[in-house]
Amino acid sequence: MKHLLLTTIAAVLLGGTALAFRANAQTSKTIEKATEEFIEANDINDDGKLSIDEFPERIRRKFDKVDTDNDGLVSAKENKAYRASRSSGKKRKERNAERRTERDGDTRIERDIVYATVNGRDLLLDLYISEKVLKPADAKHKDKLLPVIVWIHGGGWKGGSKGSGGIARGAVDRGYALIDVEYRLSGEAIFPAQFQDCKAAVRWVRANSHKYGLNPKHIGVMGRSAGGHLVAFLGTSGDTDEFDTDSNAGHSSRVQAVCDLWGPTDLLQMDAHNLEGARLIHDSPESPESRLVGGPIQKEPYRSLAVKANPIKYITKGQDLPPFLIVHGDSDLSVPPHQSQLLYDALIKAEGDATLRFVKKGGHGLKGGDMSYKELLDVSIAFFDKHLKPTK
Repeated sequence: MKHLLLTTIAAVLLGGTALAFRANAQTSKTIEKATEEFIEANDINDDGKLSIDEFPERIRRKFDKVDTDNDGLVSAKENKAYRASRSSGKKRKERNAERRTERDGDTRIERDIVYATVNGRDLLLDLYISEKVLKPADAKHKDKLLPVIVWIHGGGWKGGSKGSGGIARGAVDRGYALIDVEYRLSGEAIFPAQFQDCKAAVRWVRANSHKYGLNPKHIGVMGRSAGGHLVAFLGTSGDTDEFDTDSNAGHSSRVQAVCDLWGPTDLLQMDAHNLEGARLIHDSPESPESRLVGGPIQKEPYRSLAVKANPIKYITKGQDLPPFLIVHGDSDLSVPPHQSQLLYDALIKAEGDATLRFVKKGGHGLKGGDMSYKELLDVSIAFFDKHLKPTK
């Protein structure tokens, strides 16, 4: 009997050891893959290492910690070791304790809040609140909850980062809480990772609204270029669960207003409607669009992914769509203006509330156009005021 008991205990211990070994091996593979993708995505001069200028701005403050040999370059080995140290038993609660609170005048900025974790990788956001608008002591008062604007940065899905709040930063002093979101770039993960991350960020806002004094019923989204594409998707996909993840499951990812600034929509039609002098061949295997879906967008299986990445695909007549404000320069050589026209036409056909404004002589980012960024901000805030601030 004693022998049998000892044998059973040994089997359990060995089984547990085997499971732990497999789990550790899996974690090691995940870290190794993430390291390879991180170096490849940011190594501009292709020397296999990252200088401080190549290191993503959003995490540049960590450069010295990762560069353990202090040679001014981060190697794959150093990056892998840093990732391993971060994943070894570190809890999200501890990670959140590292986030920074900053002040810019009356604005409180809480940086690097974890809104989701994917394959051991924390996804972060920054929260901006003006204390002239909402004092910390008032955050629990339901009659003082702030409407929210979620800002999604651009960069061709392969670059860019959170950190400044973009043009939406000006909304903070006008009565809004601003959420500035990072999402996985195409060098780290292809579509639909970007959709999944943005929907997870909206669910985080609802799940944590009581903590920060946010109004979960009044959430708008705003983004430029690739970010415009992602906010359009948030608006048309509603509560469809096709792109949902476990992060804050049970909370809605529906938004109440969308401001799409010169974002693409139908990736497969971009080359056909490029303006004369266009800078990009969108069907190229190296284009931002092809990188988003993992291969040439006009060839299968990548073409099918490009179809799924079209926000227009999710629009149906009679759907409960949020109002859209779409702004695009009529001389945009990066994203054809026709892309915004397609979205607008589909929204109107579905009996949605949509406004399309073409900016004369405006290039990508409205460069050279007859609308200043101040005017753009004023137009955008007027749109959000109409749809996100409840009338008394």
